[in-house]
Amino acid sequence: MYFAALLARTPEGWEASDTELDDVETLSDLTDLAREASVDEDTVLVFIEQEDAWFGVVRVEGEDDPRIYVSDAAAAARSSYGEILTDELLGGDDDDAADELDALNLDGTEEGEPEAAGEDDMADSEAAPAGPLGDREILDDLGVSAKELLSIEEDGLMIIAEALGASEVLETVR
Repeated sequence: MYFAALLARTPEGWEASDTELDDVETLSDLTDLAREASVDEDTVLVFIEQEDAWFGVVRVEGEDDPRIYVSDAAAAARSSYGEILTDELLGGDDDDAADELDALNLDGTEEGEPEAAGEDDMADSEAAPAGPLGDREILDDLGVSAKELLSIEEDGLMIIAEALGASEVLETVR
């Protein structure tokens, strides 16, 4: 089960809203969702958590590229929304090139020979390291240092929200 929320910075402080990720298939979709919640192109944080297995923070400011941090990349890579983040952090998902190569049958198997089940899944989880991945300084200017971010193990989103002074607004959407 996932929990996702948007924290938008406003002149009055942080505003939180829960968000449905059903229509999110790419990082661009997630970024667009965050930009829609932005007030005057100010900071929007997208919080995503999967049952205390991992959490991710995506920071969107104006038209700048999003900044991403994931607490446990290997765990995130095994989930649909976490995979969106880890693929981006690990250099993007080049499905088009892979699909073209597969169409040419250059995968090392003979015509009609079945591929081993789960090979792609195994490669994805091996590519994503166990532990934190991404921009460790994503929240430095907001009061959460890289060292503090790396030390968070459980209930990460609430700890971050407390440091930002947004725990009450986050709790209302939780």
